[in-house]
Order: sequence, then structure tokens, then C-alpha cells
Amino acid sequence: MSADKTLSWSYTEDFPLEDDAIAQARMRSLELGIAPVSSGTGAALRVLAASVGAKSVAEVGTGTGVSGLWLLGGMGADGVLTTIDVEAELQRQARRSFDLAGFPASRTRVIQGRASDVMPRMAARSYDMVVLDVEPRDAVDLADYALRMLRTGGVLAVTRALWHDHVADPARRDATTVAARELGKALRNSPLLLTTLLPVGDGLLVSVRQA
Repeated sequence: MSADKTLSWSYTEDFPLEDDAIAQARMRSLELGIAPVSSGTGAALRVLAASVGAKSVAEVGTGTGVSGLWLLGGMGADGVLTTIDVEAELQRQARRSFDLAGFPASRTRVIQGRASDVMPRMAARSYDMVVLDVEPRDAVDLADYALRMLRTGGVLAVTRALWHDHVADPARRDATTVAARELGKALRNSPLLLTTLLPVGDGLLVSVRQA
């Protein structure tokens, strides 16, 4: 990455205004050794949620609630965020984040469990947006479940899509990088989707379901 591009990336990441609730959730995440979405990624998720008038959003990878707070910020006042994670302690921290931000319990549905077990049981074609905030190999396994859940016009967003800048380097052939690269190509080539790749954070892969 050139110096100019690095400067532009840094400016893009610093551009969003992150409120105190998100900043505190981010601090708790880092204290627990969890990498939250960047400010640029969070802001993009918020805009995507707002752009589709999202009232029903599902995310995989609750963390301490950083991505959830960004998503809730873009959803309508009656929107409900369903967030799935296998780690009970992280979800406890996320509930704390949502409470401190002033969101009533009715705005969030926190489900503990493996996404591969939970997502097949969720209603088909009924979500405005699904976010996969997981590592690329997990995203590959969950993408079909996510697409099943989306309504026509709904948005699938996959974080970590550039995987530490490895995806753009053809010399990188490790399993995780290949998984991220192949998922991007699969979504891009699907006749069901309109797809783009945004260079925010660690990469955000975005697809809109057309039918």
C-alpha cells in the first residue's frame, strides 16, 4: 500500500464520530483480547442498515457489542437486532453495552449458540440485513444460511474480507486467505446478488439480494 493510500485509509477510519457507548464497548473488547470492527467498518454497517430501512437485522459474532451498537444506530426506532455468539461472557458484555447506550431490551435478541445450529432455524426471507463478523472460513460455512434469511433487497455484509491485506496478494495461499478470496468471488459471481468489496477496516464484503 502506498503512503498516499495508507494516509487515505487512516483518514477514512478516523472520519466517523464514535460515541462514548461505542468507545467504551471497544475498550472492553480490547481488554478481553477481542478484535472489534473498526470505526470505518462500523460506520459503513450503520449506513447500510439505514439505507435499507432495516427493522430486522441479524449478526453473527456479538463480541462486546461494538458492531451491534453501530447497527442499532442505523436501524429504525422499532428495529430489532438479533445477535448470535457462542461465548456467554461476551454476550453479557454486549448486553451491558446496549444498556449503557440506552437501548431497551426489546431492541435486542441475544442468542447463545453455534451459528451453524441457530441460523437454519431462523425465519427465511425475513431479515433486512445479515452481518457475518467472523473469520473467513466460518463465513464460507455460514453464507448460504445468511442468504436464505434475507428478503429481496436485503443486505449481506461480511467483515474481515481482506484478511490482514492477504487477500489481494496472489502469493498468499493459506487456507484462511483462500477462503476469504473464494467467498468474495462466489458472491460476486452469483446471479442472485449485487456485490462489492469496500476497503474499510479489514475489508467489508457487501451483497444485495436481488430476488
